[in-house]
Amino acid sequence: MRSAGLATFLVAAFLTAGAAQSPSYDLLITGGQLVDGSGTPARRADVAISHGRIAAIGRLSSSQAGEVIDAAGLIVAPGFIDVHTHADRIAERPSADNFVRMGVTTVVAGNCGTSALDITEALAEVQETGVSVNFATLIGHNTVRQAVMGTENRMPTVAELAKMRSLVWRGMADGALGFSTGLQYIPGVYARISEIIDLARVTGNNGGVYATHLRNEGTRLEAAIDEALRVGFSTGARVQISHLKVDSPSRWGASEKALAMIDASRAKGVQVLADQYVYTAASSSLSIRFPAWALEGGPSAISARLTDPAQWAKIRTEMRGLLAERGLDDLSFAVVASYRTDPALNGLSMRQVAAKLKGGESLDAQLEAARDLMLAGGASMVYHLMSDRDVERIMRDPFVSFASDSGVLAPGEGTPHPRGYGNAARVLSEYVRTRKVLAVEEAVRRMTSLPAAHFRIERRGLIKEGFAADVVLFDRREVRDAATYTQPHAYPDGIPHVLVNGVAVVKNGAHTGATPGVAIAKSLAVYR
Repeated sequence: MRSAGLATFLVAAFLTAGAAQSPSYDLLITGGQLVDGSGTPARRADVAISHGRIAAIGRLSSSQAGEVIDAAGLIVAPGFIDVHTHADRIAERPSADNFVRMGVTTVVAGNCGTSALDITEALAEVQETGVSVNFATLIGHNTVRQAVMGTENRMPTVAELAKMRSLVWRGMADGALGFSTGLQYIPGVYARISEIIDLARVTGNNGGVYATHLRNEGTRLEAAIDEALRVGFSTGARVQISHLKVDSPSRWGASEKALAMIDASRAKGVQVLADQYVYTAASSSLSIRFPAWALEGGPSAISARLTDPAQWAKIRTEMRGLLAERGLDDLSFAVVASYRTDPALNGLSMRQVAAKLKGGESLDAQLEAARDLMLAGGASMVYHLMSDRDVERIMRDPFVSFASDSGVLAPGEGTPHPRGYGNAARVLSEYVRTRKVLAVEEAVRRMTSLPAAHFRIERRGLIKEGFAADVVLFDRREVRDAATYTQPHAYPDGIPHVLVNGVAVVKNGAHTGATPGVAIAKSLAVYR
């Protein structure tokens, strides 16, 4: 009996030793300062990861892990969630370098009213292709309206409105996180608030968010915000005001009243947040500088108006008036970001473009040059027309998150807005470290748990046991946005490691080529 007991003891000891040799965790991040996304103060803690999720947090032994990342001197935070992107074609550039290299691990596409019409197909393409970040999308009003009505400037018929409702419902059923509008763009600019309320009610009833590029972001900012808040009040949908700004020098300072309106509406029960990019320049199409009526009916109709002497004279007069109303003397604030017809114009202001194409720099020459670019297919632009004081004031509001408003960029292609490479890093460097507008814990909260909760992106946005292991490690002393307006194709410094679903996509400052991102459907995180 004694011999049998000894044998049992030896077998048990052997099994225990074998178990001790097997790692408990796939990966351990040790020695870092944890900023967990909740806004609470940073603390020293190790983070263990297993099977793509956060497995444990605390003082943990490296002997328990299959792999160890030494995070001494680094902040360990949840991966950043960028809820306003135009990464709809991410499957064409699945590494999404410009996002992951600045710590973004989840992107939301389908903004400003433009999205895939078939949400199932869009999500399936991402899942089947394999991408480096998690991907979610909204269903866009402009896309839906154009599918039903083209670009006609009129109210929809009862049947057309019913068809649009069905398309929005289908998008929500297929996994869209919500419904977006782009009310400065064709054809959304032609929609009245009754149409928007009718369609936004579909997303509200299905638990989605209503994200809106306002009808006006400067001269009539308050009216545009009132419209967005009325939509939220009427439908019960959570409201996201996209890239909140004041884009008219004549209205600089209006951010104070805009934020007060939003706060008052929130106090009355409207669930409303906003996001911003942290630059004083916007980026959009050249077309928004033209009167909306001139853009109805598609390329052939636009071309006919621009080449008809009487119509062009009327358009030019209105463009002059719109500039004056904004407090702008000419188009020198507008810089070409991407003009496919003649890439040599990329990076030039419209004053410089006019000098090159028209032999003069006058406003008339600039307007004529703008007409030439439109006739040749249009251009993407960067617009320098915002105030740094408004940017900071908006940033100080605790209900404003940070989003890049960028697509997936290719190095060396065009002269895009630097926000696509540096937005998140610029928050941490310029506004946390240098200007001290925000504490690092608050900045991280705004890029993680705040947008995750509002868009209902489950089990992301916090370093918390059971949550997805989307993690960014950055050096608070060295993190810096390197992209500039003249040299935008530059990745940030000071972000050595980024994990998506527990897999390193950035390691020691270089992209690993891994594509562990997943498609995220409404109220459901899909894991591999």
